[in-house]
Amino acid sequence: MSLPDIIHERPALRWALWAVVGILVVGIVLGGWGLWKTRYEAQGAIAFTQARALVAQAQAPGASADARQRAEKALQDVIAEYPRLSSVDQAAYLLGSLRFASAQYGSARTAYQMARDKAGSKTLAALAALDVGYAWEAEKNYVEAEKAYRAAFSGSDLKSFLYEEAMLAIARVQDLAGNRQAAIETYQRLLKDVPDSRRAEEFRSRMASLQTAPAKP
Repeated sequence: MSLPDIIHERPALRWALWAVVGILVVGIVLGGWGLWKTRYEAQGAIAFTQARALVAQAQAPGASADARQRAEKALQDVIAEYPRLSSVDQAAYLLGSLRFASAQYGSARTAYQMARDKAGSKTLAALAALDVGYAWEAEKNYVEAEKAYRAAFSGSDLKSFLYEEAMLAIARVQDLAGNRQAAIETYQRLLKDVPDSRRAEEFRSRMASLQTAPAKP
């Protein structure tokens, strides 16, 4: 009796063979995906390393505008060509920093928002959210800046330095927007939430300056 006949007459054997074939196919697919992923990460990491070298040159004292443009282009290429790279959040954050430094606040904000959304850590997400606020503040849009600062510490530990930085930024933009009383209340809340902070005296000093300063015309 031939092998096909044996398989046909024994359903259990047939199903066992199909199971083996299925396992082999899945193994081949997973192996291929794993190989592709490894190569993708390796190639992306090389591109990102090269981009960071250009960023370092662009951030050096006396760097030319051309150096900054090359660094920006390299980071943009990393983000566009390797959108699933594990470090794409860092690439977006660096891109935002370069743009912010050159007063491209709108495009910097876009990059920071990407870094925030793709962040692999809560710390980077919070830092990127803070920088979104800084970009709004640089454009004197204090309402949007305050929203961004509040979003930065949402759900974070009150003892985190990010919480203190965000609260200080909130008080600052409240004052800049002409809402001095709100700024004072923000400092009061900050002192209540983190009374043992090493910066407590700084908070009190800033609050006192607002309380004693003459009213703005």
